[in-house]
Amino acid sequence: NCEEGDPGAFNDKGILESDPHTLLEGLLIAGYATGASNGIVFIRHGHDGPINRTEEAIKQAKELGILGKDIFGSGFDFDIEVSLTGESYVAGEETALMEAVEGKRSMPRYRPPFPAAFGVWGKPSNINNVKSLSYAPEIISKGADWFSSIGVNKSTGTAIVCLSGDVNQPGLYEVPMGLTLQQVINDLGGGMKKDQTLKLLQTGGPLGGVLGPDSTDIHIDFDEMRAAGAIFGSGGIIVGSNKVCAVDLTRILVAFCQFESCGKCFPCRLGMEHLLEIVERISNFESQPGDMDLMKSVGGTMESGSLCGHGQLGFGPIRSAITHFEEDFRLHIEEKICPTGSCNNPKIVPKNTRPYAQDFVAGVKND
Repeated sequence: NCEEGDPGAFNDKGILESDPHTLLEGLLIAGYATGASNGIVFIRHGHDGPINRTEEAIKQAKELGILGKDIFGSGFDFDIEVSLTGESYVAGEETALMEAVEGKRSMPRYRPPFPAAFGVWGKPSNINNVKSLSYAPEIISKGADWFSSIGVNKSTGTAIVCLSGDVNQPGLYEVPMGLTLQQVINDLGGGMKKDQTLKLLQTGGPLGGVLGPDSTDIHIDFDEMRAAGAIFGSGGIIVGSNKVCAVDLTRILVAFCQFESCGKCFPCRLGMEHLLEIVERISNFESQPGDMDLMKSVGGTMESGSLCGHGQLGFGPIRSAITHFEEDFRLHIEEKICPTGSCNNPKIVPKNTRPYAQDFVAGVKND
């Protein structure tokens, strides 16, 4: 799974562009272990670097007899191909991915049956991220004890951090699990940009959490981050300075999630639309009494009734932003001001499934 539709993540692309053979080796090992005959590398259409490098690596592996019939006289046959998807964030969900491979619209399947019993073309299938499969060759070469000696608690091995935002050295970093977010910002990112102070951290992609400056002691640990109301997810960490408005950032995250909802289940389709409508009202200084409680009610329905993680996690960014930046929301709702002024700027809003939606321009009254 190299769909990687998260705008803040680029670890899978980094692996495929730099060393696609390590993925092919991991995929080949997984195929041998499970008795599979075919492997598929699922890449987002338009990511030409990963696509070209992976296709060339597959060609080279076939020429060397590493892929194909009776590999090295073992009697094991295995082939790998690249499958492309359109620009759909939900296509990264494992059952929606299988639908896309079969040439259908990328929409999650109902479960059961699960992919291990009924997957691509009705065959038992196993889906993993690029990073997970790329670990396999080194783990087999050096042993499980070597891998588990890296990291902390239940979060062993390394993390690939996609660092962006208001830091001096944004980029892609592979680090041991267990580093603190403070170490990520200062040691990897080179600290905050000149004359800027840390205000927030957005982790785990658009469905992840928004953390405050007091969260920098949190470690890159799946359980610890989950307990803090965030996720590590795709590995994306966006660093925001005192120039970032938490309400405006939340609006952008929810707008992305609403636009990318596949629309198959109504808790997500309607819930995302309602959440975005409310957050837009707040950011436009047009909030109504009860908006905060209404968002929590809609979010609870989405969590319990949505078909896949897109809807189930859709309220997460709002919940964490309200928890850590209640003052930003209060200023918008009660005093009708934005602490950074960013909400006074024109806003382009998704209209694909919201024909009534209007872009926001300060001083212009929407109908």
